[in-house]
Amino acid sequence: MKNKVPNPCIDVCKYKREGHCIGCAMTKAQKSLFKTLKKDKHRQAFVAMLYRQQEAMGKYKAWRAAYKRKCEKKGVSLPFQPL
Repeated sequence: MKNKVPNPCIDVCKYKREGHCIGCAMTKAQKSLFKTLKKDKHRQAFVAMLYRQQEAMGKYKAWRAAYKRKCEKKGVSLPFQPL
């Protein structure tokens, strides 16, 4: 069985920056939404959207490395192209 794309949350969970987590940039609503995604292609699209959201916001550079390690640990390739 293929491993699923892991949750983008990196277990920081502190909400500042206009309701966005300082670790992963997700809002509480986005975190809840990700948990409902069952198809891997939807999970990949969500993480790619989050990556683009972070690029636009420009304050979440540490997330990329932390999420990359999380994916490697689970044996899953990144669902976005790193810069």
